Amino acid sequence: MREETYDVVVVGGGAAGLSGALALSRARRSVLVIDGGQPRNAPAGHVHNYLTRDGASPLDLLTAGRDEVTRYGGEVIDGAVTRARRDGEIFVVTLADGRSTRARRLLVTTGLQDELPDVPGIARRWGRDVLHCPYCHGWEVRDRRIGVLATGPLAGHQAELWRQWSADVLLLTHETAPPAGEDADRLAAREIVVVEGAVTALEVVDDALTGVRLASGEVVALDALVVAPRFTARGELLAELGVTPVDVEMAGHTVGSQVPADANGATAVAGVWVAGNVADLRAQVVTAAAAGLNAGAAINADLVAEETRQAVDDYRHRARTMFEAPAWEERYQAAPAIWSGRPNAQLVAEAAGLAPGRALDVGCGEGADALWLAERGWQVTGVDISTTALERAAAHAAERGAQIAERTDWVHADLREQPPAEGAYDLVSAHFMHLPGDARRDLYARLAAAVAPGGTLLIVGHHPRDLRNRGHRMHFPGMMFTAEEIAAELDPADWDLLAVQTRPRAAAGHGGEEVTHHDAVLVARRR
Repeated sequence: MREETYDVVVVGGGAAGLSGALALSRARRSVLVIDGGQPRNAPAGHVHNYLTRDGASPLDLLTAGRDEVTRYGGEVIDGAVTRARRDGEIFVVTLADGRSTRARRLLVTTGLQDELPDVPGIARRWGRDVLHCPYCHGWEVRDRRIGVLATGPLAGHQAELWRQWSADVLLLTHETAPPAGEDADRLAAREIVVVEGAVTALEVVDDALTGVRLASGEVVALDALVVAPRFTARGELLAELGVTPVDVEMAGHTVGSQVPADANGATAVAGVWVAGNVADLRAQVVTAAAAGLNAGAAINADLVAEETRQAVDDYRHRARTMFEAPAWEERYQAAPAIWSGRPNAQLVAEAAGLAPGRALDVGCGEGADALWLAERGWQVTGVDISTTALERAAAHAAERGAQIAERTDWVHADLREQPPAEGAYDLVSAHFMHLPGDARRDLYARLAAAVAPGGTLLIVGHHPRDLRNRGHRMHFPGMMFTAEEIAAELDPADWDLLAVQTRPRAAAGHGGEEVTHHDAVLVARRR
């Protein structure tokens, strides 16, 4: 078992458990199946009514199921689970050998226990020629002499069902009252023989059932004996989690118990699902497998919902904090340099032909844009929210000589709270300054106001089209913008629009592959 917490631990490796594990593994969930090795249908020679697998042995079916689960990355181990408890939002599952593991969700498919009547010989022949389900075994004993052992008021109904497979059906009243009235007429009409007297033993010759012995000593010849057990859910494991099996009644008679759950297997306890016979005492193998699939899909959907809630909380937190001073300080202090040291491509394209003057580099970072401008004669004010970035920018300026250092001023400010002076700059340049909508509109209006008459406003940002690009590093749709959106916020009476464009730019993706980014570029001149 892995040390980390699994998405799902499945307790029980029968058809329901493996089917649920298969669905979850194919959903790319980390899944562990723990199987106690006590399948209910182990005594049976074959599985029936399972489309395309009719006649398969139960062992072969489970072996193939394990192979399918592990093929998709699921894990299957043998072991008996003795305890399941909650530790906060996580479940801790303990095995009999002392090992334990943890899971975000539990799928319990522990099946049920067939509690058989106390008649000598029945348990040894269970699943061979002592049967209970006509749909599972009726075809194999068709036209044979079949005895139905009465264990409750549904015995007559059982006999009528088995009559579909054979004309030679007997109802053994055993320790119940003989049928009377309409019940007797129904049996007589179908030529079902009623045999009174308690059954005390089975008659077996050469490992084959030949009949039953009554308390009177009489032997009733039979080829198969039908017994309705009490179906008791194996739900002990769930007790500590607050999940309790309930009795199931038919015709006023308690036939067993099962764990209550909704149509997808969810119990009343959050995070706990059940499937198969533990939740449906009538389920055959194919329906148990289907229930496991439904439960697996429901668990995955529940996990997706939880992960989405967590992602939304994280997304909103990052949106509130990622562009604030503490976050920028953390980024800059995490590495000696976080930018390439080269000026932004759109600045070079637009400012190379401008006459030098006074420039404001908004969010100047480590100073590459400001230094490029200073080298071309501009007097540059670099503003940033990070003191670490400004220290690096000043150091880079000093490295390039006194003349460059004199042409650059480095100002620590949050321009949302300390806006630049109006009309003070011949060039205001802001590259990739992304903020939530209202904050961005307010800031960009202040940047526009800082441009002197005849001056240039250069705004460059990540175009929303880049969300389609797998190499893009930002996924905040509400903070991205087009050049057209920025242009619409400028008063046409005050501005001439020189460029409102989406410009492709080659860049490296996460894996080093070449990708194309798209810059939203606005160039405007104040009249």
